[in-house]
Amino acid sequence: MKKLFSVLLFASLALAAIPASAHEKLKVVASFSILGDMVRHVTGELAEVTTIVGPDADAHVYAPSTSDARAVADADVVFVNAMGFETWSQALIESSGTKAKIFVATEGVTKVKVDGEVDPHAWNSLPNGMIYVANIAKFMAESDPDHAADYMANAEKYTKRLQALHDRAVSDLAKLPSDKKTVVTAHDAFGYLENAYGLTFLAPVGIDTEAEPSAKEMAALIDQLKEAGAGALFVENITSPALIEQISRETGIKIGGRLFSDALSERGGPATSYEAMFEHNLNTIIQALSQQS
Repeated sequence: MKKLFSVLLFASLALAAIPASAHEKLKVVASFSILGDMVRHVTGELAEVTTIVGPDADAHVYAPSTSDARAVADADVVFVNAMGFETWSQALIESSGTKAKIFVATEGVTKVKVDGEVDPHAWNSLPNGMIYVANIAKFMAESDPDHAADYMANAEKYTKRLQALHDRAVSDLAKLPSDKKTVVTAHDAFGYLENAYGLTFLAPVGIDTEAEPSAKEMAALIDQLKEAGAGALFVENITSPALIEQISRETGIKIGGRLFSDALSERGGPATSYEAMFEHNLNTIIQALSQQS
C-alpha cells in the first residue's frame, strides 16, 4: 500500500510538472496549405495546427479522407477560405460531427469576379493577406481569450513583414514598361494580384482547375496572343504544364518559370511559406518580364 501511494504521488508530481500550456493548446484545422501557414504564424506555439490540403496539392479537386474527417471532428477551431474555393469543406464539416468553431478567413475581403464568378484566390494580394491575418488573430483571440494578446502581437509582427513585401512589390512592378505587364497562367488564380499590382493575367482555364478550355477558346487566346503578345507564360505548381507548353509552341512566347497559385511547395521548394511563395512569384514574374525584348 505504501509502495502504491509512492507511485501515485510520483505520478501526480510528474503531471504537475508538465506546463499547463501543454494541456491548453487548441487544435486548429486549416483547409489548405497557404491558410495553414498564416494560422501557424499567428498562433505560434499556442496551437496544434493541421492542414487538410497539403503542399503542391489542388484544393479545387481534393477529396477529403477519413483522417481529414477525424481531424475536423477533434478540432476546436476550423479555418476555411470559402468564396467557392473548398467546395468539399461544408460536407466534410457536417459529416465529421465536429463541435469546432468555424471561421471564414476571407471575411471583409472585397471580392473580385472573373467571367461573372467570384475569384476565391484572395491571398494573391498582400493587402488581402493582411486581412486574413487580422481575421485569424481576432478569431483566435475570441476562441482563446487568455492568449489574446499573444495572437495580436504575433499578427502585428507578421503584418509588418507582409506590408514591407507589398511595398517592394508595388515599387518593383511599377518599374516595368506598360507593354511588359501581360502574362499568361494555366488557370485564373491571379485576379487579385492583377488588381493590386497593375498586371494583366490571361488564362485558358477559368478559376476552377477542373474546367477545360474548348478548342475554340484556345484558338481565340492563341490568336489574341499572336496579335497583342504577352510578356511571358507561366506554368503552375498544381496544374499540368501541357496547355502552357502548347501556347508557347504556337505563339513563340517563352515560358518564364513556375508560379505557386493555390498551394505552397513541399519542404525544400521555393515556396514553403506564404511570404516565400509571394516573394518567389514576384521575383519570377519580374525576372521573366524584364528579359523580354
